[in-house]
Amino acid sequence: MDRGTPEKSKLAAIDPRAAQPPGTSHLFLREEQIRQAQDLMFFAYRDFTGAADAILSQDGLGRAHHRSLHFIGRNPGMTVSDLLTILGITKQSLARVLTVLIERGLVAQIAGKNDRRQRLLTLTPSGAALERRLFERQRELLASAFREAGGPAVEGFRRVLTGIMEPSARAYIGEDTPEAKSRTA
Repeated sequence: MDRGTPEKSKLAAIDPRAAQPPGTSHLFLREEQIRQAQDLMFFAYRDFTGAADAILSQDGLGRAHHRSLHFIGRNPGMTVSDLLTILGITKQSLARVLTVLIERGLVAQIAGKNDRRQRLLTLTPSGAALERRLFERQRELLASAFREAGGPAVEGFRRVLTGIMEPSARAYIGEDTPEAKSRTA
């Protein structure tokens, strides 16, 4: 059914929410719908991370190592403190992860230029190669799902995930900017 057809107008007359853009009407979901969404999130997470787990396990690495590689790769020269904030884990947990990554030659750590106490993190060439392999595997899953779902669903997916995230995560990806807020208005 085309959006401009009389059937759409009839639907709007029966349910005024049908004529409103997404995010402007109240959405009432039954518990079963929320539980199904939760199931979907759990299964999608399992399969999405499982794609990378197979690669990581070859090197005796895990998901915490993957998350660190991802964010260090996205933010070369980031401080350990910034990585702690992004990951939301304890210093002890991060220290264990970084020790492994540094010892295996996947991450390099240097002192800050202005503050020698800062430790700046970057991926080594072998770390960048591993992060790239992990990304490419997960990119295949996302690209396939996005193609199958179509453009409006991709935007909906982004909006749903952003809605679940805490403000600090939204700030990291730039979703707390005026430009981002105008996209969802």
